Amino acid sequence: MSSEDFASRLQAAIARHVGGPGTIYDLQRLTGGANKTTWSFDADVAGTRGQFILQLASPRANDEANPLAGVSPHLTADEDARLMIAAVKAGVPAPRVRAILKPDDGLGPGYVTERVAGETLATRILRDGRFAQARAAMAKQCGAILAAIHRIPVVEVPFLMKLTPAQHVAAQRRIVEYLGFHSPALELGLKWAEDHAPRNACHTVVHGDFRAGNFIVGEDGIRCVLDWEIGQSGDPMQDLGWVCVKTWRFGGKQPVGGFGTREDLFAAYEDESGHSVDPAHVRFWEAYGSVRWAIGCLSMGTRGTEEVGIERCAIGRRVEEPLWDFLNLIEGRD
Repeated sequence: MSSEDFASRLQAAIARHVGGPGTIYDLQRLTGGANKTTWSFDADVAGTRGQFILQLASPRANDEANPLAGVSPHLTADEDARLMIAAVKAGVPAPRVRAILKPDDGLGPGYVTERVAGETLATRILRDGRFAQARAAMAKQCGAILAAIHRIPVVEVPFLMKLTPAQHVAAQRRIVEYLGFHSPALELGLKWAEDHAPRNACHTVVHGDFRAGNFIVGEDGIRCVLDWEIGQSGDPMQDLGWVCVKTWRFGGKQPVGGFGTREDLFAAYEDESGHSVDPAHVRFWEAYGSVRWAIGCLSMGTRGTEEVGIERCAIGRRVEEPLWDFLNLIEGRD
């Protein structure tokens, strides 16, 4: 599809779903994730120029022929948008969905959201003096936001995959077995997770990838939480542990995203949710999170060799780093 045809179809979709005339300006493709392509644009809607984001699912994102399809959570574009709509309704600073694309729009599965100004690059947020005040507040903001996410009624998002902690670990083992990667450290990590998986955990909506790099941040702190595509229902402590995984500190010294303390995160979560936090329970998800990310590196590296993608291959060769973080954590070193 030519760029002119793409813009024409997008204008027609905006006019149909958001409001006319839908004239498109400053259409730019942004750096994309593994499963979506992202476009930024402005559009005239009912006499006002609005700022929008278009996200389109890649053909591979929900490929039913993939032997690992359905093993771990991955939402369709429609489900992704519906989860964000439910999140906004629950008071979560999530992208505001303006349109869910239909087949006759001719653009493929995807959706349009309002664009939020701010910074997403974690290293810049952690080091730039402009964000000093934001960094001081972000751990508490994370706790409050996660409490709101975990209040989303599960009945409003029935399409979410339900996973107990044990099922979560079993899914990761299945991925490793399919990829045929044998590593003593990885096997130790999976065995440790199987032996220590929490039992009788609570059950809520879980974001699944709540971490630095998936926040839009301004000088006032977190303005928006992105990347809802692996939303699921399960143990809410998974989200608290994931934001503490060392990989997502991006070189920062503090355990929560490189910018804050666990104490601030837990206290804010308890204040907003009314539920107490067991640090040992969260610690499981933090330690297992490093194992999970090692498997993520392995999967991306494998995909990189298949697609001849240098970036994914570079991620693939970092498998040992999160495993080293895991070993340090279970031995009491942070």
